[in-house]
Amino acid sequence: MGHDHEGQRVSRRRLFAGISSLGLGSLLAACAAAESTGSTATVTTSTGASVTPTATTAKDLTALFTDAGTCKLTSTTTQGPYYFDADKIRSDIREDRQGVRLRVAVKVQDSETCKPLGNAVVEIWHCDAAGLYSGAEAQSTGGGGNPPSGNPPGGGGPPSGAPTGAPPSGGPGNGGGDMADLTPTDDKRYLRGAQVTNGDGIVEFTTIWPGWYRGRTIHIHAMVHFSNQRVLTTQMMFDESLNSKVMAMTPYSGHTGRDTFNDNDNIYDDSMLLKMNEDGDGYLGTIVFSADSDKDSS
Repeated sequence: MGHDHEGQRVSRRRLFAGISSLGLGSLLAACAAAESTGSTATVTTSTGASVTPTATTAKDLTALFTDAGTCKLTSTTTQGPYYFDADKIRSDIREDRQGVRLRVAVKVQDSETCKPLGNAVVEIWHCDAAGLYSGAEAQSTGGGGNPPSGNPPGGGGPPSGAPTGAPPSGGPGNGGGDMADLTPTDDKRYLRGAQVTNGDGIVEFTTIWPGWYRGRTIHIHAMVHFSNQRVLTTQMMFDESLNSKVMAMTPYSGHTGRDTFNDNDNIYDDSMLLKMNEDGDGYLGTIVFSADSDKDSS
């Protein structure tokens, strides 16, 4: 995956208890090398230290995937206009965004063998409570009524602004070749991040429940990289009864006029629904991705 050095212009989060900061490009290369040799991914930092990236996954999550027996290939969807390499290797992607706390746990497995994919890189990105995407706040105007205070004002229409930049590696058919990667127009990187799957194929993120924008139901984008290739681009969605409950809360309630729900969204599929559990003051959502790791379309 190409690395455009965009992350050099912003402060990078420290990876794994402050040991090092790594770009996504370096991480993908390390994971690809590890997969080819059957070893564990290791990255040498600028200070000469060796770091072994592993998912910061709570031990209790494995039990939530006991029903992950299906090998049906996960549906591939558009990557949308707001994807770019945010160069953020981290599990907590909230930064300053306010909203209902949401933990997202993803298990990645091979679509042919059902075996977990370790050393895969999972990226997620989504809009904030006002419908805005970091790196593209000017384009992703959110739509609807007054956005939550503290966020840039939304416009009145669907997301606009054709993305620019080089097309995704691998071309059409790789799960995201329909749109070019975005060239960021601001230095914000909230609600974007990547993690490496552990030996059970699991990663975990801490984020907020996404907001909405006109023309789409509430969703989270996800991309899986394996052996230095993009092997899956998909989306995660939520039960509408929970969406309604969350949207009635602050700060979501300040963004009015939602027009698209699961039943009239042109991408929604039942297989994209996160399995939700209450989790303290927030929620825990789990899902299994079955990825075509060797890209033979099966």
